[in-house]
Amino acid sequence: MKAVLFASLLTLAVLPMCKPDATNRTATATSPASPAAVRAQFDILRDSADVQWARMMTSDDKKLADLRELLQDLSKYPGANQPQLEGLRTARARLTKQRYTRSTMASSPLIDRYDAAQDSVLKIVLPLAAPDGNAPSERVRDYVEAIQLADANVVGYRAHYDAAAKAYNNYLQVHRDELNKLGSKYANLAPLPLFELSQ
Repeated sequence: MKAVLFASLLTLAVLPMCKPDATNRTATATSPASPAAVRAQFDILRDSADVQWARMMTSDDKKLADLRELLQDLSKYPGANQPQLEGLRTARARLTKQRYTRSTMASSPLIDRYDAAQDSVLKIVLPLAAPDGNAPSERVRDYVEAIQLADANVVGYRAHYDAAAKAYNNYLQVHRDELNKLGSKYANLAPLPLFELSQ
């Protein structure tokens, strides 16, 4: 009987210690993230947007470089229309200056103008380089295929960048106060512009 009584008393004494602290749990769930955690997460999201932007620009740079080399190769073939090729080389050289940047891409018409200018050059060069899909050499064919692939990947690169930029922008909106308190490069940050058309 004493053993049973002792066990009951022991259970009553230990039971409150096992009970979860509801007050503490609620405070933890509703308390804001620490400044270090906010900074670390924000840095990850910013780096992700930077990486997607760099991949997109690297692909476009490579496409323009391949286009330059393709035009140079075409000028070496007998019967090449040299004035036409010179005009295309000039148009290609202008593309780099016409391209949007991260600070100017908020202007949708600027992106549209760049795309239209690039398309106008490609629509002439690609059929000229490989009429009916028949390139005069393996080298020319490789350039044509590389340019076509890069051109087909533009939408995907922009979609990946937009996804990363949206994650960055959402985090910035939710944690703006905490980021401003960090000062320096975390204060007064602006959201990243997107490629998608505003609804």
